Amino acid sequence: MSTFVAKMTLLLSYLPITDPTFIFFVVLLIILFAPIVMSKLRIPHIIGMVLAGIAIGQYGFNILVRDNSFELFGRVGLYYIMFLAGLEMDMEGVKKHSRRFLLFGLLTCLIPLILTYIMSIALLGYSPAASFLLGCIMASNTLIAYPIIGRYGLQRHQSVALSVGSSMISLFLALVMLAAFSGSFSKDSNWLFWVLFVLKFVAFCVGSVILIPKLTRYFLRRYSDAVMQYIFVMAIMFLSAALSSLIGIEGVFGAFFSGLILNRYIPRVSPLMNRIEFIGNALFIPYFLIGVGMLINLGTLFSSIQVVWIVLLIVFFGTFGKAVAAYVCSLLFRLSKADGNMMFGLTSAHAAGAIAMVMVGIRLEVAPGQYLVGNDMLNGIIMMILFTCIISTMMTEHASKQIIIQEKSHLQADAPKDDDEKILLCVKYPEIAPHLLYLSMFMRNQRLNRDLVALNVVYDDQNSNAAREEGLRLLEKLQQTASASDVKVQTQVRLASNIANGIKHAFREFACSEIIMGMHVHTDINPRFWGEFIQSLYNGLNRQIILMRFVQPMTTLRRIRVAVPSRAEFEPGFLRWLERLSRLAGQLDCRIQFHGRNESLELIKQYINNRHASVRAEYTYMAHWNELPQLAGEIADDHLFVVVTARKGTISYKTALERLPDELQQHFSGKNLMIIFPDQYGGHKDERMSFTEAQHHEENSIYDTILRWIHERKMKN
Repeated sequence: MSTFVAKMTLLLSYLPITDPTFIFFVVLLIILFAPIVMSKLRIPHIIGMVLAGIAIGQYGFNILVRDNSFELFGRVGLYYIMFLAGLEMDMEGVKKHSRRFLLFGLLTCLIPLILTYIMSIALLGYSPAASFLLGCIMASNTLIAYPIIGRYGLQRHQSVALSVGSSMISLFLALVMLAAFSGSFSKDSNWLFWVLFVLKFVAFCVGSVILIPKLTRYFLRRYSDAVMQYIFVMAIMFLSAALSSLIGIEGVFGAFFSGLILNRYIPRVSPLMNRIEFIGNALFIPYFLIGVGMLINLGTLFSSIQVVWIVLLIVFFGTFGKAVAAYVCSLLFRLSKADGNMMFGLTSAHAAGAIAMVMVGIRLEVAPGQYLVGNDMLNGIIMMILFTCIISTMMTEHASKQIIIQEKSHLQADAPKDDDEKILLCVKYPEIAPHLLYLSMFMRNQRLNRDLVALNVVYDDQNSNAAREEGLRLLEKLQQTASASDVKVQTQVRLASNIANGIKHAFREFACSEIIMGMHVHTDINPRFWGEFIQSLYNGLNRQIILMRFVQPMTTLRRIRVAVPSRAEFEPGFLRWLERLSRLAGQLDCRIQFHGRNESLELIKQYINNRHASVRAEYTYMAHWNELPQLAGEIADDHLFVVVTARKGTISYKTALERLPDELQQHFSGKNLMIIFPDQYGGHKDERMSFTEAQHHEENSIYDTILRWIHERKMKN
């Protein structure tokens, strides 16, 4: 027995651990095993991180010292939560429902503040100043349960967006009221202080809105390195957080605001977004949660009945106020009970914001040697953080499951039974292959989550072995890029004596539905516009083919302009290309403008309103296809010009399309360009050789050549 005691004494002599390497090692062990243990206990993982922090902190088993790493990584984790919340918000939904955001934000701020203020005076006997401080603390909230939303993929759900937006409004109002409150204790507080505060705040917001997009577009156009892009985004986030702290508002506001600004430049399915989420959820956010737990002293709960009474009252009235605001707004907005649960769950937790506010109260001296916040109030607030975190995470987890079940039942009822989507990606040039991959990821159906097929076809000649090795290396890089976004890619390098035939054979083998490929890179002086095999491909394959020319990265595009030929709505592939463009506009969060006849535009408008209500679409009448060159002056460098063309002999084909190659070369050179050949015959035409159906059509007939030659002779004379 004495030996065991001696060993335990020796072991305890090494505690608490102060070595930074061992501290980091223990934290990683907690991040690794806490979710495993919590899953067995059916408890949300976030609670496990907080409880682990309580256990290893100085108020638990005193295993770790809460050194500067917890302060640093904890602050980064809090910024990360707010930044991700802004980055993943549905901005179009925010604009459409701005009144809802404002109403919910005001209610979720004012109701807890008023209830807590009255309770503090009537039941706890606090002074009006201390009661107001406590009310400000309960008016704000921390989105501590937001990582649960990411796990269920509900970042853009309406109730989540409302909760995130209202949290920022309530936090901002609480911080402003706290600044005014603390300023009242200062002798330097006057009207000039508030004028300067407003001016600094306006300058911060306006400067961020103007400068951050310009810097982002400049950087993303010139640098595609994954590490550099990630570092750039993080630098923007911390700069914004630091500047907001300088003007007198907590850095979490700046982190959230920068996320809102960068929202449209980082698509949800991009590798950059995946890296941001991965690093935050794997390290910084768990570090923050563990650090919060290390601040909590469970012993104070049992130190006196007074502390228990304070904790119960603060938790009940603060949480009740948040619940009233959430469920009243869900009724006013005609949302489901699950949405109300979600709104309550996300807005009911208090963590870093509450700690920061109570630290302000500790420094406010109400009388010589007497401070506003006493030990009982401080202990009560810290214990309140634990209980509200538990309530928030459990309610958010429950609401997420409810919403997922509702959506799945709805999708199963509405989902098409015969969706054949499978995209074939034809790649050849390494400089544009990643861009084509991103395009296909933006256009694919995220819910179906089907594999992409990447194909590289090389000529079967004496250089085929070297070309095949280059193709394998290219496809391997594409697989690595796609895996960063959790997208699976099937690859194949195919030898063929005819490139078009090789593509068509692979298309049938993989049972693909459409093709995405880059436009031909010309090396001669007078090249044929379609390249050497594209014309043979689109005339010999009746499925959708998308040709793309990139001038700048897609994430920097501000508008998509689509030229729609008359009678395009009668083509079998009308809905397919419209669906792909709607998904692209939604992922890039940019405007899409359709130019065409009213008959076509009306059907396009109905489809987008019913299927993609969040897409910002505009509709412009274009009387005749001859007006196409006039659009050239309206196409900016950060626009994507899309031409929906047609094959000869189809409903929407017109002779004006024969001039398309010349018009595109003459008027749209140097522009981001997409050309779409829609499905024909429903995409199921048998390709049999016959005397009546040619297997190849020349791009221009002999008559066109003769007429062009006569026209050139006249111009010379």
